[in-house]
Formats: sequence, structure tokens, C-alpha cells
Amino acid sequence: MILLVTTINYLDRGTLNYMWYTKKTVTMEVDGEQVVTKVPTGIALDLGIVDASLSEKEAEDQQKSIYAIINIVFLACYGISQLVSGKIYDKIGTRKGFVMSVIIWGAADALASLARGFKSLCFFRGMLGLGEAGPWPGTTKSNAEWFPQKQRALAQGLFGAAASVGSILAPIIISMLFLAFGWQTTFIAVGCLGLIWIIPWLIVNKKGPREHPWITEKEREYILSGQPEAKITTDKGKSWGELLSKKKNYSVILGRLFLDPIWWMFVAWLPIYLMQVHDLDIKQVAATAWVPYLGAAIGSIIGGWMSGRLIKAGYSVNFSRKFTMLIGASVILAAVISILFVTNIYVIITLMAFVLGAYQFTMTNIQTIPGDLHYGKSIGSLAGLGGLAAVIGTISCMFLVPVITQGGNWSLFFVMLAMLVPLSLISIFVCAPKLEHEV
Repeated sequence: MILLVTTINYLDRGTLNYMWYTKKTVTMEVDGEQVVTKVPTGIALDLGIVDASLSEKEAEDQQKSIYAIINIVFLACYGISQLVSGKIYDKIGTRKGFVMSVIIWGAADALASLARGFKSLCFFRGMLGLGEAGPWPGTTKSNAEWFPQKQRALAQGLFGAAASVGSILAPIIISMLFLAFGWQTTFIAVGCLGLIWIIPWLIVNKKGPREHPWITEKEREYILSGQPEAKITTDKGKSWGELLSKKKNYSVILGRLFLDPIWWMFVAWLPIYLMQVHDLDIKQVAATAWVPYLGAAIGSIIGGWMSGRLIKAGYSVNFSRKFTMLIGASVILAAVISILFVTNIYVIITLMAFVLGAYQFTMTNIQTIPGDLHYGKSIGSLAGLGGLAAVIGTISCMFLVPVITQGGNWSLFFVMLAMLVPLSLISIFVCAPKLEHEV
């Protein structure tokens, strides 16, 4: 159920990305002849947010600046929610926590169909951010509750793969709905998916593994015996102040501050990059934008499997997680740098698949660190702090994108992404020389 709602989560957040400002191919009659051309279309033009009288280059620069602001509003609300949601999920549990989050974000996406301009669109995207952030600390917490430690990275990898599946489906589904029914109907249709999901979630997720009636005693013993926290009888969650006072926790906070923006830059800017640099229309974007996320889905599963396999082979959790991170980071760096030296769109898309595959390969293991360092009621809180840091890093990069890509040159965009990789790994290795629970 969490895999499914994670996929829906990414469909919802992708609605604006693929309908904001794009191109469609039309056939026009000029001097008695049929001419095929690409014309701008999308929410930005329909709502008059971008001046339709501007030249194509001027309009592209204007829409990027406005789009960045809308995304920053989303991210600011998302970051606040990451911080608060971790605490809320620790307090009320994952069952109620997911319901709360899905109601907020599903309603927000559906209500975005009522947007009438820049301010109302910002409001609905901010509301979407408040709802969509919760499942990420919630997923980390659910992972720690339902899996023994040696399987957590693989489970986290599956959750990451579900996000990638959502990103694979987004350009295809959203583009089809947009071209067939328009952006208002698309917002409503996608927004309702999460609200429908709540019904089976409440039926399936009755209790935790200690009390759930659908699992056998053998399954229960397998899960609980592999959890270091199961041996702790008094579990008092740590406050934010206590978590921030420990150097090791900054492995999560700084690690995500630097690495997460890579993912968000692709989620937010890939459609616009493909349109502006490679002159793709909305159908061509739908046909290509899913490929990098296929790489992400594969990388997420393999990254989780690899560290789990190393642990099973007798290596320490510390070695297994960090060795896997090093491999992933090396591939990200190599692929991002390579993009700077090629022009063929198919090669670039393939390299992007390696970037996002290696990103998820690495991030899957970073997201397990809260469960490697802490017990039950502190896991969601630390994951929330990491999520907030990720948003701060992403907002900082989001501010820069319209500036460094002005005029259509995206080289500095990829240079920025390359610089983030070593900063993330250095932070993790320095702040947490050993990944081990506090007793």
C-alpha cells in the first residue's frame, strides 16, 4: 500500500511540471500551404501568468523565474511539513499519519483546478507540499517497524522505486489527460487517486507487526528478532534539540542537504530543459522524460539489495551502507560530467538514467540511516530533520536555476549538480564514522 501511495504522490506533484509551460505541434495554413509548427501552451499562458506577447526566448526566461517561485512555495511548505510530520507520525503512528497526509495533498491537487492566477496557484501548490511531505518520514518509520535491519535498505529501495514509477508514469498520464481534457480535469483526476487509496489502506494496515492479525507467529518472530530496537522496553523519543546536539545525526541532515537537490532538479526542470534545449513538444517530452526514472527505479532496488546482501555476507552495517553510497556517488559524478560533453538527445537521456539510478542507489542507503542510528520514536523525527534539510538545499538550488540557465545555456546547471555529490558523501563520512545505535 505504501508503494502504491508513493507512486500516486509523484503523479500528484508532477501535474504542474508537465502542464505549466510546454509546446504542442500544430498544423497551420500559411499562404495556402500546410505548415507544421510548435506553439507554446500550458497553465502559465492560459492563466495569463506569462505574457503571451513576449518573444519565445523572453517568454521562456519569464516562465522559468515564475515557475521557480511556485516551486519554492511548494518546497517551503514541504520542508515545514517534513519537520512537523516526522513528529506527528511518531506520535499518532503511520496508519493515521498517512491518512492525514493523503487527504491534504489529494484535496490540494484536485482544488488546483480552481486556480485563477499566480497567487491561487501558489496557494494550492503550497497546500500540496504540506500534504506530500509526510509520507517520507512516515515511510522511514514504517520501514523500521516492519522490517529487520538487514532488509531495511531493500525495503527503502522499493519505496524509492515506487517514487520513480510515479515519475515514469507522470509524463505519460498527465500529458495524455492534458491533451485530451485540459489542465483542470487533469488536476481533479489525479488528485482523487490518493483519496480513493485511503479505503484499502485502513483495511490492510490494522496494527503493527506485534499485533497484526494477518501475520503468522513465525513471520512476527522473524521481523522482531532482527530489529535492535525490539530489545528496548522503554522507548522515549528524542527531541529535536537532542537530535541536533549529536554530530552523528548530521550525517542524515547534511547528507540530504547536498544530495537531495539532484533529484528535485530533475523532477522540476527536466520537462522545461527538454523543451527549451532540445525543442521537444509535449508528446515528445512524454516519450522521453520517463527514461531517467526507469533508471532511478532500477538503481533504488539494486542499491537497497546490495547493502542488504553485504550485511547478510557478514559485513558491518557501517561498511555495507557506506561502500554502496561510494559506488552510487561515483556513477552520479561520472554521468553528470559526461552530459556536459554530448549533444545527442538519446545519449543525454541515457546518461540521465544513470544519474538518477545512481542517485537512488545512494539515497536508498542514506534514508535508512535514521533507523541505523536510533530506535522507534526518534526515527521519524530525524528523518523529518533530514527532509527539512533536503528542502533547504533544494530551495537554494531552485533560486539559482533561472539565473544560471538564462538565455538557454544549461551547462552551469549540470556543474552545480556535480558539485553537490562530494559534499554529501564527505558530510556523511565525517559526521558518522560509525553507523550504530545508541544504547
